[in-house]
Amino acid sequence: MKKRILTLTLSAVLASTGFAVSGAGAVGNGPDVNSKQTVQTAMLTTYEEMADFLKKEAKKQNALELEIIGQTVKGRDLFLAKYISNPANPTILYLTQQHGNEAMATEGALDYIRHLGSGSKKTKELLENVNILILPMLNADGAMGDVNFPLDNYMASGRHLTRFNAERLDLNRDHVNKAAPETKALHLNVLGKYNIDYMIDFHHQGTQEDYFGKLTSGSVLTPQHPSVDSEVVLGSRKLASVLLNDINSKGWGFVLKYDEPSANVNVASNAMALQYGISVILFEMRGMADHSYEPYVLGQKSNGYLIKQAYTAIDATSKAIADGSIITADPSVYDNLPEQHYSYD
Repeated sequence: MKKRILTLTLSAVLASTGFAVSGAGAVGNGPDVNSKQTVQTAMLTTYEEMADFLKKEAKKQNALELEIIGQTVKGRDLFLAKYISNPANPTILYLTQQHGNEAMATEGALDYIRHLGSGSKKTKELLENVNILILPMLNADGAMGDVNFPLDNYMASGRHLTRFNAERLDLNRDHVNKAAPETKALHLNVLGKYNIDYMIDFHHQGTQEDYFGKLTSGSVLTPQHPSVDSEVVLGSRKLASVLLNDINSKGWGFVLKYDEPSANVNVASNAMALQYGISVILFEMRGMADHSYEPYVLGQKSNGYLIKQAYTAIDATSKAIADGSIITADPSVYDNLPEQHYSYD
């Protein structure tokens, strides 16, 4: 447990970054799960539903190309949704569900793909100026609970979702060895194939991270390894600042810094920066869809806002890259934010 040393009030800290503090609760401020409650996973998009959706959208959307980059341990195709109008445009990759039990970012990403097919003038202009790559549900086996180990002690009712892939590997600790077929496919057929400038790696944290009693709706972290190029770090800080400005200005979002910064070269937020020179941020959203540890699982009443938060993160950063405002984004917005607290017994 981190000591809570109050040097500034919450209002003063956020005011210094240009954010107003509203009385609204954090996104996903619904109840977390206890032993008397159940969480149903039936509302979550299954792998089969996602695959059908992507194939239908690819037929409807002229700008969308669907690529199969590889397969999971259990043989499920891994899909990459590509919007590439001009290879010379700046490119951003959105990656969801490296951990199969962290599902709401995938729901938000699918909503954004649907949005990009609206055919509106603004959407067309956006796609003329930025290349968008969306890889939803990298850990499809874990997301479907189709794994080679028991999940009997997990909280959810219905299908279980687990952090690990079918062989009990953590994909977000596999970006150096690339032992899992999912990780290997990501590196070989996405990161090594496309000229990617920016990336957001979406995850979910537990339910109790807070800042002096106010629950956070999420947290962000830039690359922490000391060997990452300074320009890559600067781009990451600017990307984080764009996300923070947009979500925290809504009144329902409360995103601070991730409280456990790591220089581990195996995690995506460091590996992508070190290996490919990508400006990348980790974005952790509140609560998981399933877990064996009760305080990590969030009740379903929070799902709608969490999906909206993921969608907003994608929309804000895509727009900033398309219109060039990412270049003049103020990195101090990220720099000046405090860390959230890890508040578990």
